[in-house]
Amino acid sequence: MDLTNSTALVTGAASGIGAGCARALAARGATVIIADLQADKGEALADEIKGVFARVDVTDTEQITAAVEQAASIAPLRAAVNSAGIGSAFRTIGRDGQIESAFPLDNFRKVLEINLIGTFDVVRQAATVMSRNEPDANGQRGAIVNLASVAAFDGQIGQAAYSASKGGIVGLTLPLARDLAAVGIRVNTVAPGLIDTPIYDGFPDPEEFKAKLGESVLFPHRLGSADELASMVVELLTNDYMNGETVRVDGGIRMPPK
Repeated sequence: MDLTNSTALVTGAASGIGAGCARALAARGATVIIADLQADKGEALADEIKGVFARVDVTDTEQITAAVEQAASIAPLRAAVNSAGIGSAFRTIGRDGQIESAFPLDNFRKVLEINLIGTFDVVRQAATVMSRNEPDANGQRGAIVNLASVAAFDGQIGQAAYSASKGGIVGLTLPLARDLAAVGIRVNTVAPGLIDTPIYDGFPDPEEFKAKLGESVLFPHRLGSADELASMVVELLTNDYMNGETVRVDGGIRMPPK
């Protein structure tokens, strides 16, 4: 699928994996809608890649609506990437045997609201706008890639909410692809492993920490880059025969229990 003279919506695009995807899509000729809460970083990236920043909280349906309509007003919306998400780390029960120290239920709900429900809301709204496009020579009107995680398969201790949310995205992939095939929209999922993003910047010695993490990767023994992950996202968007699939991009890692 050719992305030239089209728009692409990327959530969580102001930094990390989302930013890598935004740059890669801009290089393919798309005008990228950088949908994020971080206005300073989002606007700077928009200037860099000649895209458009849109403030979007993926738990706010109206903000998603505004972003997809803005995209369609510029050029046909043919690509959407769901990269917005948050992590979570709580054990299911506390050590004192009291329910007050168990996994906070509000946190569990929040993680699912952002990672899973937010992803689905973007999909349903972006696909609705894509369905109005004129089909290309292969009958395609658009393509969507959602970001899950290897935690969907190898969830670690404390990741009950995060793994549930990412496992939900994997579970959505095939039924969404089957549903949207009727209007010529493909849906795929990428499950990243350990990717070098700003999430590690808060550690006392981030480079040493990342190097240690990289030792657990099968090969190569390092963290992946946002560009490497973005390359797979672009492939899934542009390869006309990729549909209904979840692809791990993880260097062969299988996460241990902790």
